[in-house]
Amino acid sequence: MLQPGPQAHPQPPLKTTPFHARTAPLCASHAWRRWAGYVVASSYELSHEREYHAIRSSAALFDVSPLYKYVVRGKDATRFLDRVMTRNIARSMAGQVLYTPWCDACGKVLDDGTIARLDEQTFRVTSADPNLRWLQDNATGLEVTIEDVSESTAALALQGPASRQILQQLTDTNLAELKYFRITAARLREFWVTISRTGYTGDLGYEIWMNAAHALAVWDALIEAGAPCGITPAGMLALDLARIEAGLMLIDVDYVPARKALIESQKSSPFELDLGWTVSLAKEHFVGKSALAEEARRGPQWQFVGLEIEWDALERLYAEVGLAPRLPTAAWRASVPVYAGGDQAGYATSGGWSPLLKKYIALAHLRARFAAPGTRVKMEVTVEHRRKRAAARVVKKPFFDPERKRE
Repeated sequence: MLQPGPQAHPQPPLKTTPFHARTAPLCASHAWRRWAGYVVASSYELSHEREYHAIRSSAALFDVSPLYKYVVRGKDATRFLDRVMTRNIARSMAGQVLYTPWCDACGKVLDDGTIARLDEQTFRVTSADPNLRWLQDNATGLEVTIEDVSESTAALALQGPASRQILQQLTDTNLAELKYFRITAARLREFWVTISRTGYTGDLGYEIWMNAAHALAVWDALIEAGAPCGITPAGMLALDLARIEAGLMLIDVDYVPARKALIESQKSSPFELDLGWTVSLAKEHFVGKSALAEEARRGPQWQFVGLEIEWDALERLYAEVGLAPRLPTAAWRASVPVYAGGDQAGYATSGGWSPLLKKYIALAHLRARFAAPGTRVKMEVTVEHRRKRAAARVVKKPFFDPERKRE
């Protein structure tokens, strides 16, 4: 008699964000994806193109609620965060936001995110992966509390050249005085929120953090105020292309977090991810400091760089088979070999055609000796089912860096 096999563990159902009652009816494409246990729109329309162009020409509204969010407070909050983060938290001021990675004891990146200093003893940490247990384990012996507010705090990103004009209509707070990577409490119509001059698009933009109970009212207010400016709800496909243009890396795509790596070579240090500027070796101690100090002395083996693939090279490869160039309209996420001479110099991790720059661009990990800007390399491309190599050159990131981002 056949015996029933072991039962598979059922996956927990996907959660919906506090904005789902508004985003679901708008999602004509029915293109949804999973993000941190939530369902979010890949694109609202059948194509993401209009959503992408809204980021660069008017304003795009993103639901970024699935980010993990932790409030860290207490007498030792600053001391604790300095213990676990590579940035110098003690030097931050109330109202400042810091971008930072954090590492394991070997100096390999576990995750990256932002730390907003809300007041002298209160911080909000955002991350892509869950980090509550790791934070709690490292808080032993300190007077600090760590609260997971991921579900109770909703978040929107309003990004694009019209974002300030739209947001300013809804608050008496002078947003022209809110500097890049600063945060302030503000009253948005009748609701208290915090507004940060941050984002993941490399453009002028803001992120709005609010009690989840107020989410729909805030969404409605932004859509109403932004309608004359062409505000457009946008999904992850548009965001992915914008963040590549901005040279911003994505966890699980552009790097493997150390806790998920299966072998040592899959891990990366901040220096290898072009984040050496976030490592404050002058601090007395933080997790991974000794390993990072040694790496700083000898130099990293890898560098995270930008690539521009040469149009003429692509055109020739396609002309050989009688085709016009066919380029990806959506950003791709894959490991693509990059060569220098007869050697594999590294690999690209994400890329695509930039409609704004009219360039085929990619983010790549290259061995340090091949990573200098201007270095000529070749990236593998598939042309009519055959693997070819297209000429490319190493460039500095970001690919797109408008003055309005910091103005």
